[in-house]
Amino acid sequence: MSVLDRFRLDGETVIVTGGNRGIGKGIATGMAEVGANVVIANRTAESGQAAAEEIADETGAETAAIPTDVTDEAEVQAMVEETVDRFGSVDVLVNNAGIAIHEPAEEKPLENWKKTLDINTTGAFICAKHAGREMIDGDGGSIVNISSMSAFVANYPQCQVDYQASKGGLEGLKLQLASEWAEHGIRVNNINPGYIETDILTDDEELIETWKSEMLLDEFGTPEDIAPLAVYLASDAAAYVTGSSFLIDGGYMVR
Repeated sequence: MSVLDRFRLDGETVIVTGGNRGIGKGIATGMAEVGANVVIANRTAESGQAAAEEIADETGAETAAIPTDVTDEAEVQAMVEETVDRFGSVDVLVNNAGIAIHEPAEEKPLENWKKTLDINTTGAFICAKHAGREMIDGDGGSIVNISSMSAFVANYPQCQVDYQASKGGLEGLKLQLASEWAEHGIRVNNINPGYIETDILTDDEELIETWKSEMLLDEFGTPEDIAPLAVYLASDAAAYVTGSSFLIDGGYMVR
């Protein structure tokens, strides 16, 4: 098998949470380009269906959109079951769904803290739990969590203590799942992006210039910069990689 062939995902099925936009859509498109069947799992049915249809038209891949609230275990279980019914297996899970709420810690409502942790961390666990069961019963698989450089460094000058905590939690989740599920042939890794050009970023020019001034590469990344690493971690090219985290931050954390 050639090096490039090891990156192929022909016939495999990939679930991407929050795959209707931003980093998630970029990853979903990349997975489709290397031959995977792709399931877009997000809360809004219309945007999910639009993304699935667009990706199918662009790549020729089989796609599906399944409306899913990752904080609702019954919905996640139903999404995984529908994926298996349609495509026969779950081979890759990309836990991408997430939010960020900017508020000073001393003023942050507890409900916002809980909301962020529920979506970013608990949601990732629920999806891993149900996708992992299918992988254990099948031939193993790969789980890729979209964490953040924020798991390792305080963001500045924005205030988002709940986001930092949620992404730090994904690091612990990665390590434990990689350990528990290695015997089942399941690999678990994290991607830790820096500032990526998506609609989750602020349009505050002063903040943008502050962030860029701390980077070695003075432009924000794009979802297309994240997708190749996600494909690698999902594929046989990364067969010897588990329990690891990978920064893509334009050199932000070097200084």
